[in-house]
Amino acid sequence: MTYYSPLRYPGGKGKISTFFSELFTANNLVGGTYIEPYVGGGSIALYLLMNRIVNRIIINDMDRSLFAFWHSVLNNSEEFCQLITNTPVTMETWHLQREIQRNKADVDLLSLGFSTFFLNRTNRSGIIKGGVIGGLNQTGNYLIDARYNPDKLRERIQAIARFSNHIELFNLDAVELVNNLQNDLPNNSLFYFDPPYYVKGKGLYMNYYNDQDHLDIYNAITQIENQKWIVTYDKVDFIRDLYINYRMFEYSLNYSAATVGKGKEYMILSDNCILPPVSPIKLSHNQ
Repeated sequence: MTYYSPLRYPGGKGKISTFFSELFTANNLVGGTYIEPYVGGGSIALYLLMNRIVNRIIINDMDRSLFAFWHSVLNNSEEFCQLITNTPVTMETWHLQREIQRNKADVDLLSLGFSTFFLNRTNRSGIIKGGVIGGLNQTGNYLIDARYNPDKLRERIQAIARFSNHIELFNLDAVELVNNLQNDLPNNSLFYFDPPYYVKGKGLYMNYYNDQDHLDIYNAITQIENQKWIVTYDKVDFIRDLYINYRMFEYSLNYSAATVGKGKEYMILSDNCILPPVSPIKLSHNQ
């Protein structure tokens, strides 16, 4: 499997990128626009752009740490790569980067973006507020640099930077982004919403949702008229009941954070979205 994102991300959807490729073909969207209001690691967005399935991606994350990472990669890639080259992967550096995150409102975007990247690559499961690989005493089977390959990570960042003219980045609440964009986007556009997990969001993400937040984004999504959309969530009754009037499927995803094995998720589709005739992932009807 080719990796496009420099980030490891809880619940990362990189393995369903080929499904989205088939989806764009089935819906005559090839060459169009892909919008991801919760970009996280951005695996699907980068896959679609770098394989020229779409001509433009719009990525967004409200969290300043993740926005700073993507802003730095797109606008200061050379300086970012230099930081990778010059920064030792040590526990001393880890403590310094963690302190930056604790004061992220007052830190410049490049420093914050690198801090986000460093902790993502050196923490267990890529969780920014999680613990370091190998533990504070570095006595584990894997140590702090187990997921930190400078050469490969620089290559990924440089590859993204080469596509920067085809990438738009925002730092907005997802509801605000949808409201701002939907009337100006061409019809050959698809939104992919992957909100924070309903059950474990608080433990995995820096920005997590309560019930009202999930309801607010539901209301924004269901007001989209001209473009197509897909939503994925963890499988819980609250989400099932919320999206009960839309086509809903179940599929399995390998989790790397907190649990080992496969977890069930929901995939919900807009009424105007056509499923590929042959799907790279197994979808089963929920209703």
